[in-house]
Amino acid sequence: MLAESKNMISEDLEYLRHDERSMILRLIRPVGSGPFPVVVDLHGGAWNKGSIEECVARDEYLAAQGIAAAALDFRHAADGYPTSLVDINFAIRWLKANAGDLRLDAGRVAITGQSSGGHLAMLAAMRPEDPRYAAQPLAGASVDARVCCVGMTWPVINPISRYRYALRERSSANPPGWIGDIPERHDIYWGSEAAMNEGNPMLALENGELVETPPAIWIQGRPDPIHDYRDPESPLDLNEPERFAENYRKAGGSIEIVDIEQATRSGETSFEPLAAFMRKHLA
Repeated sequence: MLAESKNMISEDLEYLRHDERSMILRLIRPVGSGPFPVVVDLHGGAWNKGSIEECVARDEYLAAQGIAAAALDFRHAADGYPTSLVDINFAIRWLKANAGDLRLDAGRVAITGQSSGGHLAMLAAMRPEDPRYAAQPLAGASVDARVCCVGMTWPVINPISRYRYALRERSSANPPGWIGDIPERHDIYWGSEAAMNEGNPMLALENGELVETPPAIWIQGRPDPIHDYRDPESPLDLNEPERFAENYRKAGGSIEIVDIEQATRSGETSFEPLAAFMRKHLA
């Protein structure tokens, strides 16, 4: 499917197939010959729900700023960890390998994601050569899955802490409505607390794992009890955004936290700081 407006072109492309299951990438790019920098965009949904449709408004905003965006359909839910990372890693390499035909710049590839998509974006960026994530071969191309920078919007950066937090709140005298089926979604995708610990950007840093630390931004609506809370098991008296930022900087990475209004976060309030960050690091 190819759709063109005055300022941008939208195209759905199959980037990978698992047996009869087609994995789609929706590429929205500015009109013109390019080559354009490109941002891989990952939807949220607590690793169980969501689709590329949730990325359209954000990706059209990026395209209007001269940056192409590629929203990914990836395996999740009962497919389990680490299938999402396998698809994401492959998609980054596929975009680089096909950059010429798609009017993209293979040297200017970034990644972003919202909520659980933010977690996946950071994990993919930190471990571009993890043999599990890079397990899907790409014939005829010698490209890697490294990215220039990472943009996160209210990510679930620490799956085990959010899981235990939701369970604690559910057992309280007045459980908040946000919990819903969040613990069950964790169980379906992760399968065990051990997996939540292993596929965990926060703990990878705190455990001293050697990871990639490209420039990053964390855009956080406040107040937001779902993503902005303190983990009582952490030795640091910091909420999760500040805790991650401190660990990331200690590991040699640069990261900025941008606070925005929670009530208006799903729109230009969050799109603009993300676009500004991408313009800076993909220039």
